[in-house]
Amino acid sequence: MRPIMDEPGGMVLVQSLGNLESEVTACRRCPRLVGWRERVAREKRRAYREEEYLARPVPGFGDGEARVLAVGLAPGAHGSNRTGRMFTGDASGDFLFPALYRAGFADRPKSIARDDGLALRGLFLTAVCRCAPPDNKPTLEEIGNCIPYLREEFRLLEEIRLIVALGRIAYDAVVRLGLSPDPLQKPPPFSHGALWRVGELHRTRSEPLLVLASYHPSRQNTQTGRLTRVMFDGIWRKASRIAQEGK
Repeated sequence: MRPIMDEPGGMVLVQSLGNLESEVTACRRCPRLVGWRERVAREKRRAYREEEYLARPVPGFGDGEARVLAVGLAPGAHGSNRTGRMFTGDASGDFLFPALYRAGFADRPKSIARDDGLALRGLFLTAVCRCAPPDNKPTLEEIGNCIPYLREEFRLLEEIRLIVALGRIAYDAVVRLGLSPDPLQKPPPFSHGALWRVGELHRTRSEPLLVLASYHPSRQNTQTGRLTRVMFDGIWRKASRIAQEGK
């Protein structure tokens, strides 16, 4: 089934995560991002001058039966844009994957390359934008173009009962998904550790869907102490506890 886009930022309909991955990696909807990701791959960073950059949109990855969906901002220019896997090859991933390992969501504490054998358990990892944006700042239009992919991942991952939003932009994007069945329900303002009970999840089970906010594990946040290991571990312990409830 080919995707159905009812308007910019509209719904994508596919049959499986594999089909969705194919649609994501072929996307060229945002000319500015296409030009940037390909320019970065040509010019390269000195440390990676012998490597071939993927320079395409990066799909989400993880456990197809995950109960937790983690949403970041976008691929790093010399991280995921190079390696082709979310949060792999940059400082954000170097902080994220050890925390996932400590919480039992990953089978090893490092993510090096797409073919390194790392497996996520009970977690699917994705992002708001699938292409690396200049200065890590996608435009609202670019975010709108990518939102359908996030919405479709959520639809296909039928066991999800918690979304962990890594950063304010990810949190705002999750709010834009329109997950609440109650239009009067207001999400709390973004803050680290904020927990939003969206409502009853009318899909495979009548369980509540929750959204948990966290600071993004960016170098800016971790090196300044805005996000510490203790703070981040607390997020993933809470995520693990919520994922286990009702099993």
